[in-house]
Amino acid sequence: MNITRLHIGDTLSEVAIHNGTVYLAGQIAEDTTHNIQGQTREVLGHIDRLLAEAGSDKTRILSCQIFIANVKDFDGMNEAWNEWVPQGHTPPRATVGAQFPDPKRLVEIIVVAASS
Repeated sequence: MNITRLHIGDTLSEVAIHNGTVYLAGQIAEDTTHNIQGQTREVLGHIDRLLAEAGSDKTRILSCQIFIANVKDFDGMNEAWNEWVPQGHTPPRATVGAQFPDPKRLVEIIVVAASS
């Protein structure tokens, strides 16, 4: 089976596709001036774009891992998440607290999805 990689960099690829499964690297906000809702919305936009490029979409997410810098931001992150995720397509998910190298970074999200 072939592995297709998209947006290949020196350290990581943003996407790997293998055997009908799409793996995204952890997605982060570029604009760290926003609060947790703003950063989460930006990250979810990156996920939408990358999944579309890989021939998938958010209704096909198989699993999701969310890392947040402050667990007190859980409700705010969930607010943005719940606006974005289609009802009836909520994937298995884990959310954990994490320390990021950049203290202005509030959230990072990793998804695995089925391709279309």
